[in-house]
Amino acid sequence: MDFIVNLLSQYGYWGMLLAAFLAGSFFPFSSEAVMVALMATGLDPWMLMIYGTVGNVMGSVFNYCVGRMGKLEWIEKYLHVKKQDLDKAHKFLAGRGAWMGFFAFLPVLGSAITIALGLMRSNVVITFIAITLGKLFRYIILIYGAGLFI
Repeated sequence: MDFIVNLLSQYGYWGMLLAAFLAGSFFPFSSEAVMVALMATGLDPWMLMIYGTVGNVMGSVFNYCVGRMGKLEWIEKYLHVKKQDLDKAHKFLAGRGAWMGFFAFLPVLGSAITIALGLMRSNVVITFIAITLGKLFRYIILIYGAGLFI
């Protein structure tokens, strides 16, 4: 993981975008480590937030599309998203709708939430807005938190 973080850190803002895309999708990855490493090198935290948010939202939209196109069996088999995680996400989302996309920033459950929203055919526009707000909120908190230590 350290090798990948160092590699992505060399690409600056584009490395942040790629790291955030990976973290936002179903791949297990931490964009926070890349963001903190890039902040430590002196890159503008607010530009990192923009690139990170865009990449993370793109990863979540990818998950949403996979859920919208896919079948539960495919998601379990090929994406290695456990049925119990999808069941938790579905239970979490039940009756609440597309605005629950805000919680797509949560580790592990976030990917399941976006896939479940796709499976449930939730409103695309509301889902996109909710996901964007949640991801943006997470990176703002990270910037302020890391700023206390860097």
